[in-house]
Amino acid sequence: MMLSRQKPAIGPGSTTPAKENKKKKKLPKLEDFLSSRDYTGAITLSEFNRISGKGNEETDLWIAYCAFHLGDYKRAMEEYERMTKRDGCHPDVWINLACCYFFLGMYTEADKAAQRVLDPNVPLETKLRHCPKSRLQNRLGFHLSHKFNEEKRLMSYHQNLQDIVEDQLSLASIHYLRSHYQEAIDIYKRILLDNRDYLALNVYVALCYYKLDYYDVSQEVLAVYLQQYPDSAIALNLKACNHFRLYNGKAAEAELKSLQEMSTPSFVFARDLIKHNMVVFRGGEGSLQVLPPLIDVIPEARLNLVIYHLKQDDIAEAYNLIKELEPTTPQEYILKGVVNAALGQEQGSKEHLKIAQQYFQLVGGSASECDTIPGRQCMASCFFLLRQFEDVLIYLNSVKSYFYNDDLFNFNYAQAKAAVGNYKEAEEVFLLIQTEKIKNDYTYLSWLARCYIMNRKARLAWELYLKMETSGESFSLLQLIANDCYKMGQFYYAAKSFDVLERLDPNPEYWEGKRGACVGVFQLIIAGHEPRDTLRDVINMLRNSSNPQVEYMVRTMKKWAKENLVAIP
Repeated sequence: MMLSRQKPAIGPGSTTPAKENKKKKKLPKLEDFLSSRDYTGAITLSEFNRISGKGNEETDLWIAYCAFHLGDYKRAMEEYERMTKRDGCHPDVWINLACCYFFLGMYTEADKAAQRVLDPNVPLETKLRHCPKSRLQNRLGFHLSHKFNEEKRLMSYHQNLQDIVEDQLSLASIHYLRSHYQEAIDIYKRILLDNRDYLALNVYVALCYYKLDYYDVSQEVLAVYLQQYPDSAIALNLKACNHFRLYNGKAAEAELKSLQEMSTPSFVFARDLIKHNMVVFRGGEGSLQVLPPLIDVIPEARLNLVIYHLKQDDIAEAYNLIKELEPTTPQEYILKGVVNAALGQEQGSKEHLKIAQQYFQLVGGSASECDTIPGRQCMASCFFLLRQFEDVLIYLNSVKSYFYNDDLFNFNYAQAKAAVGNYKEAEEVFLLIQTEKIKNDYTYLSWLARCYIMNRKARLAWELYLKMETSGESFSLLQLIANDCYKMGQFYYAAKSFDVLERLDPNPEYWEGKRGACVGVFQLIIAGHEPRDTLRDVINMLRNSSNPQVEYMVRTMKKWAKENLVAIP
């Protein structure tokens, strides 16, 4: 205890603890949270006011507003739905509820809620959809018409759009959704000329350039926004996607990791999108865990899951995921074409192959895609399925500089080269391929073997067979080597192949092939085009057969060998 003091506890100018406690910190206001885009703080404050009895209708509206801007559309929907049950509900609540339904993918419900804005007392079926009462309702109807694919209705809403920022942004977004990226860019740039402070439009422009494959330009435009808002989830995610296209998955992943470390409200808003893109950047790792729950949240999740199943050769599962999808974008048409082509080849189904060919032709022949790289690849795929390989090469030659180290491209390119008889270049392209999965594929082995034989390298084709395990595919490759070598006059390896075939299957045709090939080798030896020592192998192969013609042939060969001083055991 302090029994004495050097200074009085209370004196002139002194401040008591009681007075200090009265200097409380100023409580933050809702406007402060909203201006700083801290919707989590705003919703927390509003909920506190509501629980403590200070809430009113305006409080409820702010809670719904903040939930919407946090991307929690379900929470916002529930708030607005409660408000609609009150007497004298303001019409704006219905249109806000309709927006929530729209973002949740509940388009029919959104349409019905939007019509309530006109007059709650008038039956829905009697309301005129093309006469909106508010600009927001018109914009929402515009987007719903696009979702419902109702062109006539869409045009009626389009006519009601005005030359104001909100309406023009809505028009630009429809252009974007219809893959009319340049038209969207033109609108955004026109708005930016008059509104330099609308920095978010730079993100939209950058996204359009990304879709047009101008990744460098996209990065430059995006940097303008990121300088002001470095914690934006949408902008950082787009930057990561650009890095993925320009560099690799690791570079892209590094960008998203920096966003995750921030743990900002912005990150929470885009959590599902980031989880999805992480799977893509990691080459599909974690697809089965992450993508299925996101199928109805992020449109690309279904497409990427289909791609994952294709890479795993689970074509049936890929088809089940995409068969009900009505394609609306070039990417969806292409992927549906790829799945049908794979299924058609696996099952030998002409119907699926025809569907694939039609999808490829639709994309490759469209005005918006005909001069793009994917568009030209689609036309190449279309002609590939039609077996018009000269036309395939026209399109592949136009884009090959972009795919020098792409094994899948080179696989198709080499097949087309071989199909038109350009075996020398086909062999060179086949040998560029490094992927083991492709190199072990029978299609690859058979085409490479044919190229070797046509380029008079039959020994290399024979070595391909020797490396294979005994199977139906190895038997088929042996038949190909036997017949192609015979046709090209490379009789020694034709004889070796027919000899193995005859021992595996005593078919008279294999004996006839071996007999002709052995005679062909004998003629080449006599002409000095084959080493004389080869005659020993020929005689041993003949002795593997039980045909009565063998003795006469062996006797004739031995006689020639004796006369020409060739040692035969």
